[in-house]
Amino acid sequence: MKKLEFTIKGNKYSVHIKDVEDNIAHIEVNGTEYAVEINQEVKRTKTPKLVRKDVVKKPGEGTIKKTSGGSILKAPLPGSIFKILVSAGDEVKKGQNLLIMEAMKMENEIQSEKDGVIKALKVNVGDAVLQGDVLIEFE
Repeated sequence: MKKLEFTIKGNKYSVHIKDVEDNIAHIEVNGTEYAVEINQEVKRTKTPKLVRKDVVKKPGEGTIKKTSGGSILKAPLPGSIFKILVSAGDEVKKGQNLLIMEAMKMENEIQSEKDGVIKALKVNVGDAVLQGDVLIEFE
């Protein structure tokens, strides 16, 4: 927060005020840390502190799941299907554009993550999808 320099009876002190919580100030004086009690009325801040729990991923979250020898392609973010560039039975190569999705007022090209054959399309043009919805099944 603040760094101050003090001279007391000819001795110099470098004071770093790290934080103040209620009536306790956490400070560092010449490299040594102290918790100091403040003996005056403490100003209360109107902004609450935000406390969040750590995000814990579920087992298998964020990976392509195998379904009976094939795999699926999930929506990377919420949006709507703007254009479908493939159909069932088409062979696709890794990196090939499969469909175009409109999300956040932008067109996003969804590409194949590996070579394969399209088994089924699970969406149609104009469909609204959420993140994680299945878009395409591969053989």
